[in-house]
Amino acid sequence: MTSVSVDAPQSAAAPAVVLTIAGSEATGGAGAQADLKTFQELGVFGIANLTCIVSFDPNDNWNHRFVPVDQQVIADQLEATTAAYGPALDGKSVPGRPVLDTVKIGMLGSPATIATVAGALEANSFGNVVLDPVLICKGQEPGHALDTDQALKAQILPLATFVTPNHFEAESLSGLEITDVESLKAAAIRIHEISGAAVLAKGGVRLEGPDAVDVFYDGETLEVLSAPKVGEAAVSGAGCSLAAAVTAELAKGASPLDAARTAKDFVTAGIRNRVASGAPFDALWQGGAR
Repeated sequence: MTSVSVDAPQSAAAPAVVLTIAGSEATGGAGAQADLKTFQELGVFGIANLTCIVSFDPNDNWNHRFVPVDQQVIADQLEATTAAYGPALDGKSVPGRPVLDTVKIGMLGSPATIATVAGALEANSFGNVVLDPVLICKGQEPGHALDTDQALKAQILPLATFVTPNHFEAESLSGLEITDVESLKAAAIRIHEISGAAVLAKGGVRLEGPDAVDVFYDGETLEVLSAPKVGEAAVSGAGCSLAAAVTAELAKGASPLDAARTAKDFVTAGIRNRVASGAPFDALWQGGAR
């Protein structure tokens, strides 16, 4: 038998590693599924640690059916991920080995999960913590939802370095009514003052006018990001994908403002090339920019 020597191709540079801590959404349009597709499209290595399982109920006005993941299972996922991709135990960098320094927080769903995740964030001191502040889970019992909202504001928001609230979430976090671009600016400034994080407050289709308008503010720069609306209805996965795109860009070294600009363009293309289904909403396609 003769052996054949084949020169191995030169390895590509290791991609940045990013983690999403979020729920699974059964139709694939939002949640961890949307995050992972966004990460792949933007050239980073994505990891998902699941906090809950959400499946819309077509027999109940498409409300959420929400099942939390056991707290020990969440803790186990976080332990495995940070052990595999966290800094070397001796503190020394390993050539060719990327280090997980950027994490996105999506739906947590309960005060218990929030406490578990907050502990992991504090223990690992990630450089970038992007919070998509999912405050209300449609179909949840109101009192439980309120407890979850308050826990998120108290325990996760102070740890965030970048926050991406939608119209409702921006009103809730800022305490301001948002009716136009000027009040959206005021809300972004207020949320930054409360959290210290860079803020991308999303007006989207909620504000009147021909454009979908978001506002970026980081304590120094206030910028309005605008693109023509693609229809007047919200699209599933737009918020998740926007925050995930910000996460990917930050992991690659972009500034917060540049990450926001890229994310806005990415989501606009995904909405323009949306995916229809039998549900009463369309889903953003993360490959829409191709």
